[in-house]
Amino acid sequence: MSGPNWLQLAVLVGAVLVTTPLLGAYLARVLGDSSAPGDRLFGPPERAIYRAAGVDPDREQPWNVYAISLLAFSAVSVIGLFLLQRSQGVLPLNPTEVGGVSSALAFNAAASFVTNTNWQNYAGESTMSHLTQMAGLAVQNFVSAAVGIAVAVALVRGLIRRRSGTIGNFWVDLTRVTVRVLLPFATMLALLLASQGVVQSLRGPAEARTLEGTTQAIYRAPIASQEAIKELGTNGGGIANANSAHPFENPTAFTNLVENWALLAIPFALAFAFGRLVGDRRQGWALFAAMFVLWIASAGLAMHFELDGNPRIDASAPNMEGKEVRFGAAASGLFAASTTGTSTGAVIASHDSFTPLGGAVPLANMMLGEVSPGGVGAGLYGMLVFALLAVFIAGLMVGRTPEYLGKKVQAAEMKLVVLYLLVVPTLILAFASVSVLLGTPKDSILNPGAHGLSEVVYAFTSAANNNGSAFGGLSGNTDWYNTTLGLAMLAGRFLPIVLVLAIAGSLARKQHVPATAGTFPTGTPLFAGLLVGVVLIMVGLTYFPVLALGPILEHLSL
Repeated sequence: MSGPNWLQLAVLVGAVLVTTPLLGAYLARVLGDSSAPGDRLFGPPERAIYRAAGVDPDREQPWNVYAISLLAFSAVSVIGLFLLQRSQGVLPLNPTEVGGVSSALAFNAAASFVTNTNWQNYAGESTMSHLTQMAGLAVQNFVSAAVGIAVAVALVRGLIRRRSGTIGNFWVDLTRVTVRVLLPFATMLALLLASQGVVQSLRGPAEARTLEGTTQAIYRAPIASQEAIKELGTNGGGIANANSAHPFENPTAFTNLVENWALLAIPFALAFAFGRLVGDRRQGWALFAAMFVLWIASAGLAMHFELDGNPRIDASAPNMEGKEVRFGAAASGLFAASTTGTSTGAVIASHDSFTPLGGAVPLANMMLGEVSPGGVGAGLYGMLVFALLAVFIAGLMVGRTPEYLGKKVQAAEMKLVVLYLLVVPTLILAFASVSVLLGTPKDSILNPGAHGLSEVVYAFTSAANNNGSAFGGLSGNTDWYNTTLGLAMLAGRFLPIVLVLAIAGSLARKQHVPATAGTFPTGTPLFAGLLVGVVLIMVGLTYFPVLALGPILEHLSL
């Protein structure tokens, strides 16, 4: 890579390393059980929300009640967002006069935004009204991200509590994360983006005269406010069809760097916060190191494969097909690694136009379960599940007691861990295999052969892992894909969440076991390396056959 390419990677890494302990310390205070910064400012609106919702903030919930509350809130959200889309044609704040969204597409979009997936089978400019964007999609960008963090902190409570029948209160966790973390930081980021030229307007399209003498409608919308939480909450759904490649969403190289950092900020900071919450910062740094190694490796590979281009044309020329030409192939590869490593789905380039191995990197990132560093909350609880598996495997290999943070990892937890690891691959491989066998779904594939298989597998991998990015060659706006992708999003989000909460409940009921000479240390570089190895081996054993038939075969055919 050239000097400028190394520089942009170094600046991004530096920004992450600087902000992780600062933001992580704040998150630990907010998510802990003691007082937090800003109590005087945030306390009154929180208490008003609790009174309006009839919530007793001092009453905690066992894991099953916590799960029921979460599922009920999400179900109401899906229904409400579906109805809003269907009726937007007769509602205000609709300057482009779009009509109601079709049933299948409205279901897909509702499932997508409520599950923090933000997959879009539509062009935002011509499909959604300003009201739907603000009161529907942007609201879900906040609360779906807050749900992920709530589940993560519930699992952390399960690890640190002793003989407890409760893991917190879902409504309190949802409110505190939204009010104290996502709203203030998204507001600051939105103001920064707007100052750099990201559009923020409630007006309809502006009419402009072109050099040819014709008129052109230039779309305007409240973009900066949604762009901020779209990246900070690892959501990914853009107002414009071109997503973060659109100059109204991402106008300069500086905003591109800021948005790339925003994808990574909270997921990495949560690993640091984890160390604070469990009272051992080494544990947080071990998780951070594992996440960081996976992310930096994927970023380097994506940048390398796109800079080398297509060997059949010129090995020294970058692959500029489908790229954001303002930022180049290296920045596109770096953004692709970040957006698929964080369960975001925002894009500045068409992943369908990447080289075969370049396209395999974002696909493999999602297959990792998006723990590099993963979505807000989802990355932390996903990596903690892998940590439980790692200590169990280590115990089997060296004869040490399988313990994590003083809690014995036994058969009950391992059954739940195995189910967690099987749910998403089962959804991906089952839906993808049926889609390539049926006639109608195959008609949506743009490219035949290995690349066409990659398009289908990428779509269901993105949906089931709640990422939202796509290989653009697949025509997903059909009844089949709108329905099956929506089901994959819902199952891929909520089945793992229920299993994580069950693990939290099981661990919370256990007594703390003091460390002995037989306890495997987990706050060390050795454990971080083991954790990376377990993640890679599990993913390799699960997905290698389909990767071999897709991007690897396509590369070999060059």
